[in-house]
Amino acid sequence: MSFRFATSEKPILPLERASVFYDGIFSKPKLSHPEGVAVGPDGWIWTGTQDGNILRISPDGTTMKHVTSTDGFALGLAFHADRALFICDLKHAAVFRFDLTTRVLKRFTAPGIKIPNYPLVDTKRGRLFVSDSHASGTPGPGIWSYDLATGEGALWFKDNLNFANGLAMRSGEDAIFVCETFAPSVSRIAINQDGTAGAISTFADALPGLPDGIAFDDDRNLIVGCYEPSRLLRISADGTRTDVLIEDATAHVFCHPTNIAFDGDQLYTANLGRWHIARVSVGIGAAPLWSKQ
Repeated sequence: MSFRFATSEKPILPLERASVFYDGIFSKPKLSHPEGVAVGPDGWIWTGTQDGNILRISPDGTTMKHVTSTDGFALGLAFHADRALFICDLKHAAVFRFDLTTRVLKRFTAPGIKIPNYPLVDTKRGRLFVSDSHASGTPGPGIWSYDLATGEGALWFKDNLNFANGLAMRSGEDAIFVCETFAPSVSRIAINQDGTAGAISTFADALPGLPDGIAFDDDRNLIVGCYEPSRLLRISADGTRTDVLIEDATAHVFCHPTNIAFDGDQLYTANLGRWHIARVSVGIGAAPLWSKQ
């Protein structure tokens, strides 16, 4: 499927539709090089830093609070409804679980995964899928699957992926979409009835940038955060067209954007190259992921 390219790299949206939502260069703790971003059940914007700090920012962008720390390097974040927050950590090569009721942080996964990059909650099957970036520039397997209740798991998709990164699921489909950053492409992996990994196919390839984080909007288009150049892409629902949604050629508002998260028609982006979270009014949005579980 797919095989298209943007008919024009002229952005659909002007850069004026985007702004710095929260600048944490001088905050305590500093919002240092955030990779992950997620909208929480509390309505606050949650993020993590290269120091392992997990932070939450008020909806109006005026207040930031420290929640906990992995003492590592926090990557992707995902909420399990109002129960827990899952945190991928580069330094510890692990996924942590933060209980939203008890406020206790614990290591969730056993050793095995090499670079846990992004967690995806699948309540239908009771699983947590996690991309394993394996090694920069060296394709390898792939995607892990863990029991949401116990943390027990194993390698789920065993074929090589070219730096597996952001993950997403689309309503009504038994499949996982995964960014392969150095391909650069988005692949679709079917989920069999027994929960095992099915066939892989190309959803969109030859992307004009290095794809990182992904999220579906309510029109079933796939929005992609590109680490380089600093832009967001929009891939049509059928994967046949890719357009540049918005771009920051000066890398001030968007600076190496990574993970993205919807809250209605507002899209939040983490910026690994700086110390802030950006926000863009995209017009067609989606509810936060936790609310769909």
